[in-house]
Amino acid sequence: MELRPTCEHCNTALPNDSTEAMICSYDCTFCKTCVDTILENVCPNCGGGFTQRPTRPKSGLARNPMSSTVIHKPIDFSKFDALKAKNKTIPPHLR
Repeated sequence: MELRPTCEHCNTALPNDSTEAMICSYDCTFCKTCVDTILENVCPNCGGGFTQRPTRPKSGLARNPMSSTVIHKPIDFSKFDALKAKNKTIPPHLR
């Protein structure tokens, strides 16, 4: 699993021990605020849902550190609104 350092939309820092980091099955990473208030549990990249990102044990960070690559691509709402409308009422495991 790639531990990305920030929210892809708002660029909020999401360190390893953050309880605010949310991921989809492709490791797309967003903060809980964006997932709950903007994305409505629909990943703008794949249409899937989100779950809280697990933390990596500190001993594991030495061997497998967090990614230092920031992926900051604010949501293009002209494209995302249709995807969100299509998926937000369908439970993620049924999409």
